[in-house]
Amino acid sequence: MPRPVKCRKVEFFPQKTFFKPSGKKGCITEQITLKIEELEAMRLKDIENLNQNQCAEKMGVSRQTFQNIIDSARNKVALALTKGKAININGGHYMTRDCKFKCAKCGKNVDEKYGSCSYCKSKEVICQRKKNDCFNKQQA
Repeated sequence: MPRPVKCRKVEFFPQKTFFKPSGKKGCITEQITLKIEELEAMRLKDIENLNQNQCAEKMGVSRQTFQNIIDSARNKVALALTKGKAININGGHYMTRDCKFKCAKCGKNVDEKYGSCSYCKSKEVICQRKKNDCFNKQQA
C-alpha cells in the first residue's frame, strides 16, 4: 500500500490558468495538466532562484519529493512546447498558507513553521482542517 501523499505548501496562484499555442482552437488542442504544486516548484526554483533545500522547505516536502515535483513540471512544460499542446494549470495536492495549526497534546493554537508547540514543546502539531481537507482534486 503506497504512503499517503503529503500536502504541499503553495503561496502563488496564477490569474491565467490556460495557455494554448497560437492559431489553435482551445477545444481542438490536446491539453497537459500542470498541477498547482508543480507550478509552485518551478516558480521557487526558476524565478525565486532558491536552492532545492530551500524550495523543499518552503513547500513542506523532502528534497527528493521536491526534485520529483519539479522534474514532472519541467517535463510537462517541455512536452507542451515541443508538441504544440495546451497547458491547463489545475488541481493537485496542496494547501495554502492560511491553514491553522494546533498542538495535539495541549490544544493551543501554534505557528506551524516552528515544527513544535511553543507552549509545551510537543512535536505533535497538526492542521486544524479536517483530515482530508487539502486541495487534492481537480478544481471546478
